[in-house]
Amino acid sequence: MTHDWLALQKRAAEEFGSRVDLITDWAAATPDTEWNVTDLVRHVVLEQQWIPPLLNGLSVLDARRSLAPLGPDLAKEWATHSALASAAWAATSADAPVTLSYDTVTASDYLREQVSDVTIHSWDLARATDADESLDPTLIEAVWTVFEAQRDTLEASGLFASPVPADENAPLQTRLLALTGRDPSPL
Repeated sequence: MTHDWLALQKRAAEEFGSRVDLITDWAAATPDTEWNVTDLVRHVVLEQQWIPPLLNGLSVLDARRSLAPLGPDLAKEWATHSALASAAWAATSADAPVTLSYDTVTASDYLREQVSDVTIHSWDLARATDADESLDPTLIEAVWTVFEAQRDTLEASGLFASPVPADENAPLQTRLLALTGRDPSPL
């Protein structure tokens, strides 16, 4: 199945943004044990902030130098930087080279990585804020194709906790979350 990753990027941003709008406790714990809600949202906003300069061909060092510090209103920062990222994705050729910290990849590869990151963190934020944890099934299907292909390297990357056991007949969202080290069991 071919996925429209630009449409998925917009949907992932909507999923995350709708949960940002529900935050009442910025100090609440998240499934990412090292982060509270503020840390999680800051991480996702920073990732969005990097997108335009990297898609414009800047090196990682030059992109870092171009970033302004985030302000205290992370909900506002999310709205600003997710919109700028969406515009940058729409203006960039899928095969454009993008230099990341670990390699030079195509814009389409970077887009899949970013959609996957925002999607998983949307669930993290939902869990942390007692919001609806169900994610768009189309996003889940697409992100599964990214992470399932990396099954053997996810934990070794240091970006994810060890996979959590999940029944092979469980819903795809459950299996995806488990693969990325998240326990989707009800609290």
